[in-house]
Amino acid sequence: MPHRLKTLTRYTIEEEHRHPGSSGEFSALVNVVATATKLIANQVTRGAIAGSRSTLDAVAHDIMVSETLSTGQLSAVLSEQMSAVRPVPTRRRGKYLLAFDPLDGSSNIDVNLPVGTIFSVLRAPPDAGDVPCDADFLQPGTQQVCAGFTLYGPATMLVLTTGNGVDGFTLEREIGAFVLTHPRMRIPEETTGFAINAANERFWERPVRRYVHECLDGVDGPRARDFNMRWVASLVADTFHILTRGGVYLYPYDTRPPQRPGRVALLYGANPIAFIVEQAGGWATTGGARVREVTPTDVHQRVPLIFGSRNEVQRIEHYHSEPEEGPRFDSSLFGTRSLFRPAGRAKPV
Repeated sequence: MPHRLKTLTRYTIEEEHRHPGSSGEFSALVNVVATATKLIANQVTRGAIAGSRSTLDAVAHDIMVSETLSTGQLSAVLSEQMSAVRPVPTRRRGKYLLAFDPLDGSSNIDVNLPVGTIFSVLRAPPDAGDVPCDADFLQPGTQQVCAGFTLYGPATMLVLTTGNGVDGFTLEREIGAFVLTHPRMRIPEETTGFAINAANERFWERPVRRYVHECLDGVDGPRARDFNMRWVASLVADTFHILTRGGVYLYPYDTRPPQRPGRVALLYGANPIAFIVEQAGGWATTGGARVREVTPTDVHQRVPLIFGSRNEVQRIEHYHSEPEEGPRFDSSLFGTRSLFRPAGRAKPV
């Protein structure tokens, strides 16, 4: 390992030294979470040898719980796979709350595409009862003290923010440590790329259709430039791509079913990603509100999520503020064009 590279342990110690009076609990928690993700990485990279998709989901969840629950820094944990929060035993209870998705994008495992772990750290409310409960986690994303994700791809990477920018670490397997390789990550304000599942186009609201169709119209449309479209179906993979190259991710509100306003978990998906994105100079919205200002009403609440390069996301927000503006569309993404002939300008109907 080159001498100039900084390990995550050294990084967290230095961060603690910048805050006189720090107890070291927070640094210890970050390193415990990092250890858990290294153990998960070992299982994920074994692929089918380690078991099925459902087996790996359960293994990743058990690793996160067993590594973090009894270390002394936490009051309670919440996972996508838990119906309710799990309090830490009283004798070891700390002052932080940890919410996590143990294996985001696990449907990609069978086809060997990237997956990851997403986590968010909150402070336990000072007026909380003797036994931690769901209500302790119902804090807006602006209250997060730390957020991050680990991406299990060709390299295992940890992306982290504590509210002072975003730093990326790569797992150096020879020494078993994360080392700082992507300091001060920034998302370009402008972009020519977007990520969305185009198969759901018939369920989108008009502002999202308007934005996507303008991108697809390329140099002949109102944006006067060509865009690239991609979709990995892994939130962490798309987020890392945006952090390194810019772009916009859209998992917008759709009409199925109407009682479920979004598909991304607020506490252990949208909020930590929004915290990271904002700290990297980007923006994150539900379409109608800043993600981090949404007050949760349920620990498994789901919301629409649109994030990435600031100027593009704010354009999409503006389109949501005037939902009746723009052209009307038929039910097909390629209704006014063909994959086998040159694209023309969309005609309002």
